[in-house]
Amino acid sequence: MVHERINRMPLANPVPLGMRLPGILQEDGFLMRWTSAFDDSIAPVYAVLDNLEAYVRPSSAPADFLEWLAGWVDVALDDAWSEEQRRSIVAGAAALHRRAGTPGGIRDAMRLAAGPDAEVEVEESGATAWSPTPGAPLPGSAEARLVITVTVPNGDRAELERRFERVAAAVVPAHLPVGVTVVVSG
Repeated sequence: MVHERINRMPLANPVPLGMRLPGILQEDGFLMRWTSAFDDSIAPVYAVLDNLEAYVRPSSAPADFLEWLAGWVDVALDDAWSEEQRRSIVAGAAALHRRAGTPGGIRDAMRLAAGPDAEVEVEESGATAWSPTPGAPLPGSAEARLVITVTVPNGDRAELERRFERVAAAVVPAHLPVGVTVVVSG
């Protein structure tokens, strides 16, 4: 009961408008009550601005704000992910974008989506190499492909496969055929 009353208390303006008026006007009781109505309406704005950093930091942002932050970093959050996993994905998205399309970036994105208990293997067909010998054999294979294997401790394999395919579609280069295999170890 006490907790409910505390949550309903209005916010206070840290810099009341009436206190900004010249001293002679502060003696007018009506004017002070009139400006206090503006204080009540502007107090939430001050509260948000004073705590803006908490809103844009994934670790401290309100849970319903994470979806908006995810839009900033071009990430589609999955409803099946826990709140902790969502925060981790949003926080790591900028770093993942720098490595987008690379085997390491794909592996990291799939690990974030799969959770901390999962193992992710990425097998690619291409490679780059340097050789001092002209006409040396080319690295990799002629067929372009990418195979991602995700091993998870538990879950519905078909549902997990659909989820990981959506993540793979977002991080794998469009020209590269990809196969996603889910292994449930438990």
